[in-house]
Amino acid sequence: MSAQIGKHAPNFKVSSWVQGNSTNIDLERGKVVVIEVFQVNCPGCFIYGIPNVIEVYNKYKFNKLTVLGIATAFEDFDKNTLINLELLLKKNIVIGETKKILEQYNYLDNNKRLKYKIPFPVAMDSLIKQNNNIIDENRILNFIYNQIPDFNLHPTEYQNKIKSNVKTYLKSKEFITETFELFSLQGTPSTIIIDKNSRLREIIFGQGYNLENKIQQLLNE
Repeated sequence: MSAQIGKHAPNFKVSSWVQGNSTNIDLERGKVVVIEVFQVNCPGCFIYGIPNVIEVYNKYKFNKLTVLGIATAFEDFDKNTLINLELLLKKNIVIGETKKILEQYNYLDNNKRLKYKIPFPVAMDSLIKQNNNIIDENRILNFIYNQIPDFNLHPTEYQNKIKSNVKTYLKSKEFITETFELFSLQGTPSTIIIDKNSRLREIIFGQGYNLENKIQQLLNE
């Protein structure tokens, strides 16, 4: 069952915690939870998403706020790996397109390492090797309805075309990333926001405008 806005948030699934103590949503009840989902090979994650969440973390970490990071992979499976996540967190080493773009924007030091550190706990999403010969119809429809809620109102010809396109896309994926799919994320960076009652309140894809205001409101509830 996919996570739904306004409903109790399901526990996320990770393969390992690389930094900080392990936890999950049901263990953080009574706190506002912010989960920053990123890819190691995602320049925008390091220019926009992660810095925005670090700012919120530094300002509100003593105010019943838990901030967590989950590194995922929905592409570039050779780069978005546990090994490269460990290099990032332990040595501030970035790779691939991230390194190229961050160097252009002066986010790297003289040793070509990331200038800032991620201060909160970070885990690796659970990746399951996919059997590309078996794509379940329910999985196809789940994916579609999360993107096109009124899908069943469209003409049959349109529905069949979308189903075919989604099946082709899913078959091209080498891994299923469980948390990424559980929360029906569109890409990275994505910010998952959960209230003190463990309800999923919002998922922000992209830069996360007004993130601090959203967190303040939830902290005051």
